[in-house]
Amino acid sequence: MEPQAEPKPIPLMTPYKMGASLDLAHRVVLAPLTRQRSYGNVPQPHAAVYYGQRATPGGMLITEATGVSDTAQGYTDTPGVWTAEQAEAWRPVVDAVHAKGALFFCQLWHVGRVSKYGFQPGGAAPVSSTERMVGPQVRHDGSTEEFSPPRRLAAEEIPMIVDDFRKAARNAINAGFDGVEIHGGNGYLIEQFLKDSANDRDDGYGGNLENRCRFALEVVDAVAKEVGAHRVGIRLSPFMDYMDCHDSDPHALGLHMATKLNDHGILYLHMIEPRMALVDGRRVVPHRLLPYREAFKGTFIANGGYDREEGDKAVASGYADLVSFGRLFLANPDLPKRLELNAPLNKYNRLTFYISDPVVGYTDYPFLP
Repeated sequence: MEPQAEPKPIPLMTPYKMGASLDLAHRVVLAPLTRQRSYGNVPQPHAAVYYGQRATPGGMLITEATGVSDTAQGYTDTPGVWTAEQAEAWRPVVDAVHAKGALFFCQLWHVGRVSKYGFQPGGAAPVSSTERMVGPQVRHDGSTEEFSPPRRLAAEEIPMIVDDFRKAARNAINAGFDGVEIHGGNGYLIEQFLKDSANDRDDGYGGNLENRCRFALEVVDAVAKEVGAHRVGIRLSPFMDYMDCHDSDPHALGLHMATKLNDHGILYLHMIEPRMALVDGRRVVPHRLLPYREAFKGTFIANGGYDREEGDKAVASGYADLVSFGRLFLANPDLPKRLELNAPLNKYNRLTFYISDPVVGYTDYPFLP
């Protein structure tokens, strides 16, 4: 009797070489997910459990958004990496991920105007590209959140913010991270400069597309020069309308950024799909990122509502090199294995996404037997 051939791995579970030296065993990436369990903005021991659970040999994880300065904060108990204490607290978390054989990138974040006086040093106004406020936002639990009026950054202050990203990147690498991801999406500070709904400046950082992208590219340049472009990625969401941050021509914005990033030789571009569409009662990823995938010369990571079927399609077609998963990975610490086996998935509980409990909704989602 002829021996049966080994089943062919699904596209998501095939190996991939990222850059010149990073070898991944599969294409499933943990997307950055705000968890709000870093008490006093300092990573805690339970973070090592959480990230360690989701690490696999040859896998890649990206941290939750991590503040680059004391002005970068807008939510309770989100981690930072601007102090020596914070960087040192990240070290055992990084060690737990590396012990499993995975790569770990730190997402660098500044919320800009998505903040309140109480989060800012001395109760000052949050800084932004603009003085326009973010309107009240409905939270995941149905409550409403309001934000404080921002202060427009003067042009001469912007290099100091760029330097905050640079120093935070150095701290992250010193803490053992394999690289950093610059958070340039989701309505936060960098996107407040990128998008014309939030950028009403008339100086060199506002107006035309090139000027609006200037701050983002200065951050990329500074971080790449500090830690090496081979350790740097960026996340962009040109199609999103989050925190009153949208653009009149998201395609032009995305294409301009994807093209200009090549000048800096960074490792990867991580982009969020437009909103999913309903087709025959099923949510389907629109797959509209191809122009940016084709424009950018490095590794391309797609994100936004992907499941096993859509992720396989993206990798198999060459639409993306890697696919990042958020809520599915949050609720399924062994997601790569479940995708490989096409096993049932745990359901996530939105109401425990942002609570401060070190276990509930954090490290208590079950593994496959």
